[in-house]
Amino acid sequence: MTEPKPDKLTLDACFSPYLYPIYEDNHSIVVIIDILRATSAICTAFEHGAEKVIPVATVEEAMEYKSHGYLVGAERNGEVVDGFDFGNSPFSYMGEKVKGQTVVITTTNGTHAIQVARHAYKVVIGSFLNIDALCNWLMEENKNILLLCSGWKNKFNLEDALFAGAVTEKISSLSETYQHGDACLALKYLYQLAEQDPYKFLNHSSHKERLARLNLKKDIKYCLTPNQTDVIPVLHGTTLVKMEPKFSEVSE
Repeated sequence: MTEPKPDKLTLDACFSPYLYPIYEDNHSIVVIIDILRATSAICTAFEHGAEKVIPVATVEEAMEYKSHGYLVGAERNGEVVDGFDFGNSPFSYMGEKVKGQTVVITTTNGTHAIQVARHAYKVVIGSFLNIDALCNWLMEENKNILLLCSGWKNKFNLEDALFAGAVTEKISSLSETYQHGDACLALKYLYQLAEQDPYKFLNHSSHKERLARLNLKKDIKYCLTPNQTDVIPVLHGTTLVKMEPKFSEVSE
């Protein structure tokens, strides 16, 4: 078996936050993935003009922010937590109400994954909504990449796996820079089975069925629609902000 070249970068995937300590290092960009629906909602909030998003792990932390006048989304088990402004439906993060605002969010899975990875070299938010911009930026950064699937309560789920596979497929088709971990290879092959119709492929997935029972099919279809934004949210300390371009060119 041929060993990878020493200068080869790595592209790997972690199936749940519970497994993150196995993959953790100080050199990887960690992409947080919670397709249905936290990372899709976060990307949507920035696309609609939110200034900052503060992810918190617990409902109690979220309530503390709300008591100080923040706009707060809180979701548990797919539903809005009583007493908050909204849950994690992307459609709740659209429009004038989020423009220029700092929005606080806590969710069952996605904000937990952010908390687990918060000390990584860099943490960014990935969704189908920003997949092309994300992949192009990742390749420009020339760093190891870890795709962290939020899963469902620390268990594997299909929709996050599909997105990790889609990222692997896209990057591997454009660059030979990366040595792929077996997890990424498996998810790439999974995505190849689904790419013609991801919605149909997920038809019997546990979380899709869970959201469908809550009458959230519109959310699912939106979250699986690629390239609705070129925004890449990045974690600075405890706050997500919109990625700024590395260079700004001014032409006279």
